[in-house]
Amino acid sequence: MKKLNEEKIIRIFQSKFGNRDFVSEDVEFFTLQKTPIAFNIDSMVESADIPQGFKLEKIARKSIIACASDFAAKGVQPKYGFVSVIIPEKYSKKEITQMARGFGKASKEIGCEILGGDTSKGVELALNVCLIGTPGVMVKRKGARINDAIFVTGPFGYTAAGLKILLYDKKSKKPFKVKAKNAFFNPKSRLNFGIAIKDKITSSMDSSDGLSATLNEMAKQSNKKFIIDKIPAGSGVSDFAKLNNIKAMDLIFNGGEEFEFAFTVSAKNKQKIIQIARKLKIPIIEIGRVKSGKKVRFESDGKSFVIKDRGWQHFT
Repeated sequence: MKKLNEEKIIRIFQSKFGNRDFVSEDVEFFTLQKTPIAFNIDSMVESADIPQGFKLEKIARKSIIACASDFAAKGVQPKYGFVSVIIPEKYSKKEITQMARGFGKASKEIGCEILGGDTSKGVELALNVCLIGTPGVMVKRKGARINDAIFVTGPFGYTAAGLKILLYDKKSKKPFKVKAKNAFFNPKSRLNFGIAIKDKITSSMDSSDGLSATLNEMAKQSNKKFIIDKIPAGSGVSDFAKLNNIKAMDLIFNGGEEFEFAFTVSAKNKQKIIQIARKLKIPIIEIGRVKSGKKVRFESDGKSFVIKDRGWQHFT
């Protein structure tokens, strides 16, 4: 397994499925008896995704919000869901109730009905969530046009900092520590905003695997160059990085777990997007522009360098 990363493993599966032209959108689209269907599935495994001390209600809620983040980037309302849970035998009725409460809370937040699922016994907790919707317009990762503005919902860096505080007890001031841990434990859904702007943007993608991965994938699929001239850093992230001798750029671009999304928009629709964000109280940040060429580059204040995809990959 050491020589295989997540991308290579997915390619092996797709080759055996017979779909060699498959391009991932996280939310996949197909038609069933003339009805368009949007579908996605995501997993959360205790040893890989859940730090110690994470309350079960928050785990369950986060598993659904994570799935809904992909729908937000596509501008699609999930209508139904299924949940599969692998539960250690040691769990009590109280703990199971806490999980159920978290699933219920999240489903109400995003306006989605959980129809059922499956339960099984295992050595560690694992949550698998599937969401289904019926899209009209579904925004794809490709579609960015030259001179489009690049935006993100945000800001970035808090969740990566929160994880380092939780796992490695990194130093931080109390107000920042509270904010960073809360960002990791209680991600906010951007679903309403994604649905509201879907017919006004040219491309979009969820950022949960890291902003660098998101921007590179969007640029690649759009066959364009993304020029980044503003770092979407959360307040205090740079100070936290300096305090712990960590690169702030790693926290902001490579951390992941934000469940925000990046999108591109034409000059014609830019002000409309800003107005919608203001009305819905969604923080958005303009971070760059789309140009002819390839790759993702940072260009500002006399600095110029390539922003490589260093986002999260399982098995690496």
